[in-house]
Amino acid sequence: MKEFKVDSLKGLGTALITPFKADKNVDFEALARLLDTQLTGAVDYIVVLGTTGEAATMTEREREEVRTFIRRYVNGRIPLVLGVGGNCTAAVCESLRTIDLTGFEAILSVCPYYNKPNQEGLYQHFCAVAEASPVPVILYNVPGRTGVNLLPETVMRIWEAHPNKIVGIKEASGNIEQIKHLINLINAAGNKREAINLPLVISGDDGIACDVMEAGGAGLISVASNAFPEDFCTIVHQKDQALQAHYAEMVRLLFAEGNPVGIKAVLAQKGIIENYLRLPLVSASKELEGLIRSCL
Repeated sequence: MKEFKVDSLKGLGTALITPFKADKNVDFEALARLLDTQLTGAVDYIVVLGTTGEAATMTEREREEVRTFIRRYVNGRIPLVLGVGGNCTAAVCESLRTIDLTGFEAILSVCPYYNKPNQEGLYQHFCAVAEASPVPVILYNVPGRTGVNLLPETVMRIWEAHPNKIVGIKEASGNIEQIKHLINLINAAGNKREAINLPLVISGDDGIACDVMEAGGAGLISVASNAFPEDFCTIVHQKDQALQAHYAEMVRLLFAEGNPVGIKAVLAQKGIIENYLRLPLVSASKELEGLIRSCL
C-alpha cells in the first residue's frame, strides 16, 4: 500500500455526479467542465463513482472509462477517492483485487444494502474489504439508503482490527448524537494509544456539516459542492454556520426527490450539464425545477 497522508481527506470532498447525454451515454465533455469547476473552486478532494455518481446503474466498462478519464484529467492536482461497495462481500473484494486503483488515495465503501446484515455481519464485511483493498478504506454509513445503521461500537471494532487500513467514516445517518458518540470513542482510543492513526469522522450531510465539525469531525463529503464549490469550501474551512443556514433551503430541495435528482437540476440550470439520469431515477419534476430556479 502506498504512503497515505490523512490530511488529504480533511476539508471538503465533492461527491461527484456523472453527467449523461440524451442517449444516456456518459457525457465526458460535461464531466470535464464539472471537474474544472471543482478545481477552480478549490475543493480538497473528489469522490468518484459513489451513490451521487449513479455508479449502480453503470456497467463495469463505463465505470472504468470514467475512472480513467477523471484520473487523467485531474492529473494529481487534487486527491481522488473511489466508491467501491456493494451487497455481495465476495464481489466487492474481487473488484478491489482487479480494478486499477492507480491515482486514487482511498476507497469509499458503503454498508451492504438490501441484505440488512446485523452488526456482526457489518463487522465481518468491512474486515474482508479492508483485507482485500490495496488502498485505505473510508467506511460509509447511510441508513436511509442501505436499511442498516453502522453503530459507533462496530466502527471501532473494525478500526481496531485494521487500524492501518480504516482511515475514516463518512457518516450520513443524520443522527448528531450518534456521530458525537463515535467521535468521543475515537478520542478515548487516542488517549489510550499514543502515536496511532485515528479514523476521521466526515459529515455525509450538507445540512449539518458545521455541527459535525464543531464536535470534532474532519470535514464534509458534499453533494451541494458540485454546484457551489466555493461557498461550501467557506462553510467547511471557516465553519461558517451563517452561510450553511443560507443554503438550508437549497439543500432541502436537492434531496426532495432523491439524490442526484436535485443537484443535476441545479447543474443543468447553471449550464454545466444536461439534465439526464438513468432509470430507475428520473429528472426533477417541473415543480421542483421551478423551486430550484427561484432558490438560485
